[in-house]
Amino acid sequence: MTTPTTVLTDLTGTWTIDPAHSRIGFAARHAMVTTVRGQFTAVEGTLHLDGAEPTASTATVTIQTDSFNTGVPDRDGHVKSADLLDVATYPTIAFVSTGAVAGKGDDEYVLTGDLTIRGVTHPVDIDITFEGSSKDPFGNIRAGFTGTTTLNRKDFGLTFNAVLETGGVLISDKVKVELDISAIKAS
Repeated sequence: MTTPTTVLTDLTGTWTIDPAHSRIGFAARHAMVTTVRGQFTAVEGTLHLDGAEPTASTATVTIQTDSFNTGVPDRDGHVKSADLLDVATYPTIAFVSTGAVAGKGDDEYVLTGDLTIRGVTHPVDIDITFEGSSKDPFGNIRAGFTGTTTLNRKDFGLTFNAVLETGGVLISDKVKVELDISAIKAS
């Protein structure tokens, strides 16, 4: 295995997201008192990285909505129903980047793109950090990225909710999205 690098010029090329070693997670407040966390387990995507000009890099990601998983089958079934994700009608969530700008640190960027959920598209900004790259034991060159953004689920038509006896709501409008991406260099 080669020594990990954080040299961005080494990353120029096309990369494929490795779904077995990547995670697109989420966190939302439940009943005003706890946070429910989960992830989508079926993710695919391509990154076109420009090491000389990282802000010229692009990303496309597709998530299978039926892969929504919080570890509680009844809750997952409800979220997959027509009340929320409506996976029968909208089988995918899509992200296509539209630009990037340098962030606060040397390996930090803000990736801007169009996110489509339930057929509704809105621009989003994702704070991205390049975590490094290395060759794995199988000869693959890998690069790692983490990222976060916060969405208002109602912007995408995810409006189901229930008012609690105490006056609060069952599901928060804000959903935090957490990315841990491992990508394999394809060319």
